[in-house]
Amino acid sequence: MQTSPSGTGRITVAEAAERTGHRAGAEVAAGRPGGTSVLLDVREPDEWHAGHVPGAVHLSLTRLCEGVPLPPEAQGRCLVVICRSGNRSRTAAGILSARGVEAVDVIGGMRDWAEAGLPVVDSRGLRGTVA
Repeated sequence: MQTSPSGTGRITVAEAAERTGHRAGAEVAAGRPGGTSVLLDVREPDEWHAGHVPGAVHLSLTRLCEGVPLPPEAQGRCLVVICRSGNRSRTAAGILSARGVEAVDVIGGMRDWAEAGLPVVDSRGLRGTVA
C-alpha cells in the first residue's frame, strides 16, 4: 500500500479486489461480495450506470462534497474508494479520512479494474463498460 500526499492509503486493483471479495475467478453471490471492505464508487451517475463493480455502493464525489451521508451499506465500514482513473477517488478518500472514516483509494481506478479482467456490470446487471 502506498501513501498519498494527503496521508490516505492508495492500493492497487489487485489489493482492492482482495479486500472487497472480488478476486479474479471469485464468484460474487447475489451481487454481494464477501470481502472485509466495501467498494465505494465516486463517479457520476452516468458513469455508474454504464459500468460498475457488482456489489459496490455509489455516492458521487459531487454528492460527497455536498455533505450527503454515506449509503447505509458503507456506514461504519472500511472503504475502498474507486473512480475511473484514481484522481477523484484520492480526493474522496482524503475527505472521508478527514471525517474519521477508514478509506483508501484505488490506483488506476475502474480502467485498471476492467483491464485486470475483474467484473463490471451495467445498471441492468449485464456486462458493463467503463465510461
